[in-house]
Amino acid sequence: MTSAANDGPRRDPAGVPDEERNGTVKPLGPKVVALGGGHGLYASLSALRRVTDRLTAIVTVADDGGSSGRLRRELGVLPPGDLRMALAALCGDDEWGQTWRDVVQHRFRSEGDLRGHAVGNLLIVALWELLGGDGASPGSTVAGLDWVGRLLGAHGRVLPMAAVPMDIVAEVRGADPARPDEIAHVKGQVACARTPGSVLGVSLVPADPPACPEALAAVDDADWIVFGPGSWFTSVLPHLKVPALARALTTSRARRVVALNLAQQPGETDDFSPQTHLEVLQAHAPDLRVDVVLADRAVVDDPDALDKAVQDLGGRLVLADVAADDGSPRHEPARLAQAFVQIFTE
Repeated sequence: MTSAANDGPRRDPAGVPDEERNGTVKPLGPKVVALGGGHGLYASLSALRRVTDRLTAIVTVADDGGSSGRLRRELGVLPPGDLRMALAALCGDDEWGQTWRDVVQHRFRSEGDLRGHAVGNLLIVALWELLGGDGASPGSTVAGLDWVGRLLGAHGRVLPMAAVPMDIVAEVRGADPARPDEIAHVKGQVACARTPGSVLGVSLVPADPPACPEALAAVDDADWIVFGPGSWFTSVLPHLKVPALARALTTSRARRVVALNLAQQPGETDDFSPQTHLEVLQAHAPDLRVDVVLADRAVVDDPDALDKAVQDLGGRLVLADVAADDGSPRHEPARLAQAFVQIFTE
């Protein structure tokens, strides 16, 4: 099968859109790579698919809880949940896209073995087994995700950040409330997200996981790379702990955008200011240059301090109204898309 991105236009067997072969192709927008996992990446992809048809999501694969954790432990595959959510975010707003988005996100409500499993997780793992025998080979992993993307009519491509499942290890001060100054190491994405205390940094096990080759190629070819929003320590920063991917992100000719969160995340970024997020990013990737930092103006209490932190990373600050009107810490896709358009065209 072709591994071409599922970006909408019908393609010939070589992966070339019909319109491009006929010389009538319209501009597709910049080549954008978005990094993250879970609900944060869902938010950025829901916006970015409105901006460009050349979109690749590179997804954290360290989840060890829920349906993903069960499939990972039972079958030895990459945890599919964040990959599924990214594919769902890339579904269109038409009846086809909305229907398939709801199908892959649906969780069984039985009291038996299927309880809590997401349909999309089972679909992805089934394709991995069909295409690769044990579902563990890098080629079958990417091919399976491409097949799901074609079924969903996804406006972009979804790739794992690494070819093997991994665990996040957080360095935490005060994980034991009885010893508030003691530093402990907490292993596992779920445990890291729920731990009390202050997360100081993260690492991966294995420490040098093989990066997904297609992800490295997408970064190398990108015009823009988008970090965040999302769980800072368990979704955004892990990409910078995969050595080959970190090198690619640092040396890529692409310009880099950091989209900041709308609220602190309990258990991960309690008491973090917007600029603290940037300081932690710089600590994990000292050589990473940032061109633009996007923040919602309503959640920035000290614009001057944030602007200084952005300048320390070599970038400029863009303040915009990107939050939903309901008061929840949720990005409004249309507003976030408008902010990305402004950034990409300036």
